Amino acid sequence: MWFKNLYFFAFTRPFEWSEQDLEKHLSEHLFTPLGSTEISHFGWVNALGKHGDTSVHSANGNFLICARKEEKILPASVIKDMVEEKVNLLEQEQGRGATKKEKEQFKEDITFELLPRAFSRITDTHAYISPVNNIIVINSSSRGKAEDLLALLRKVLGTLPVSSLEPDVCADETMTDWLNEKSLGGKFTLGMEAEFNALGDDGAVVRVKNQDLIGEEIKAHLDADKYVVKVALEWDETLSFILCDDLAIKRVKFFDVIHEQNDDIDSDDIVAKLDADFALMAGELNRFIIELLAEFSMKTTDHLEKD
Repeated sequence: MWFKNLYFFAFTRPFEWSEQDLEKHLSEHLFTPLGSTEISHFGWVNALGKHGDTSVHSANGNFLICARKEEKILPASVIKDMVEEKVNLLEQEQGRGATKKEKEQFKEDITFELLPRAFSRITDTHAYISPVNNIIVINSSSRGKAEDLLALLRKVLGTLPVSSLEPDVCADETMTDWLNEKSLGGKFTLGMEAEFNALGDDGAVVRVKNQDLIGEEIKAHLDADKYVVKVALEWDETLSFILCDDLAIKRVKFFDVIHEQNDDIDSDDIVAKLDADFALMAGELNRFIIELLAEFSMKTTDHLEKD
């Protein structure tokens, strides 16, 4: 339940679907397992997994949802080798090379033949929508997977007006200033890890770990015109994370003091525990995202269209 990697997007028009409306739309595009000759399926599953029975779980006005993708794993090298075998056989039997159309047909036939024997890979991607804070937060380390979830949600709702949050000053400039000018806000503190890039397409990349980020070694990199693209931070004695220059959040770790807030809930009541954990996590993440954006002089409502 605890999100570990975050991509978040702001709505450009207020999210006005109720929990019931959202449930109705998602239930029309539920996940179904793959058939033997199908290559992928993508749909919605219970937000609380096997412990829930609805596609939407609501807590304190936040809507938790989960998209599941199942895809068959067919190694490209295997298909390529089998296509080449068919091309060589054609050359031997007919004394001519295969046309582009024939090669495409060979590939299609081989894929269809292999699908029933292929392994499946299943991945679940959770997200929550916070209408009050005008954001959707997706638990994914891949922007592509995050955008896949947005596309699926857009498909079932008919529209999903969202936008990435982009500061007026490039994020890497602000992050570099934090180390140069010690200008980081009061609730944020520097960690012990960072990544620097030098200017130019072939510029050097420097990664440091377990390193004081305001020491002389780091200053030497900054003086050599390297800029920060990733930096470890802690926030409000609540969580630690890696901030990237596209505002993606990696390796989120909530501190024990947060987890302990729900220790009094009966461990046998799994649904109550999941509900409490989600409510706690979403509340903290909403507050965190608002304060992080403030460091870049942004608000979650900046992209709302004016009437």
